[in-house]
Amino acid sequence: MRISAIQMNPGAEKQQNIAQARELIQGALTDGRPRIIALPEMWSCLGGDQATKFREAEALPPPGSNETGGAAYEFLREVARTNGIHVHGGSIAERAGDRLYNTTLVFDPEGREIGRYRKIHLFDIVTPDGQGYRESAVFKGGGEIATFQAHDTTFGLAICYDIRFPELFLALRRAGAEVIFVPAAFTLQTGRDHWEVLLRARAIETQSWIVAPACWGQHRDASGAARQSYGHSLICDPWGLVTARASDGIGWVTARADRNLTERVRRDMPVLAHRKLA
Repeated sequence: MRISAIQMNPGAEKQQNIAQARELIQGALTDGRPRIIALPEMWSCLGGDQATKFREAEALPPPGSNETGGAAYEFLREVARTNGIHVHGGSIAERAGDRLYNTTLVFDPEGREIGRYRKIHLFDIVTPDGQGYRESAVFKGGGEIATFQAHDTTFGLAICYDIRFPELFLALRRAGAEVIFVPAAFTLQTGRDHWEVLLRARAIETQSWIVAPACWGQHRDASGAARQSYGHSLICDPWGLVTARASDGIGWVTARADRNLTERVRRDMPVLAHRKLA
């Protein structure tokens, strides 16, 4: 099946981000004819102060309901239904009382929500250049792994900083995942050294396809200071080889995820059966 990963340069204004996403998705559909489109982390609102994050966040309908959601939710649903494809919505800010969740949504070709995942591991770190990030100041972490079914395949869900925790990816593999999505807004400082090697490592360990749509370029944080996202969206196979990679700038990459390759790699090197420790 063909999968496209969209690379965006979002800011804090949702409607501008939706317009950018719409244009890029249409380009990917025309160019690559994918059956699944995936967006990056926090594509609907990246940066801005706390008031902006809450204003642009959305209270989500109950999973599986027909209730109308917010602008980003309905945009994702519309793209899926109009084009007859599955849409992995990267992640958006989900409003839940006085806190937010960093939440992935997945829609089937009829526009029905079939997957939802709240980011478990929150990005509270200091980068090598001294910039501090404290995701937990605004967001609350999730507590459950999530998968969904499409095209006779099980897909696993993760978000950005989750990539540093291999136990999550092992849990997704044990839950049957053959393809794992990792939408991200990786920092430039950590991305240059760790982005590709971590994604390829998780692919090799789980013998799964990894699809990692990313934010690229500059946005502004709560103080107005510039933050840089690394980009370099990529797709790699269960052997850990990169099959598609974006350069700098907005755009997309498309690759064909071959289930036969997944089955062959897992058959010839049955690492899950060989595991001795949890």
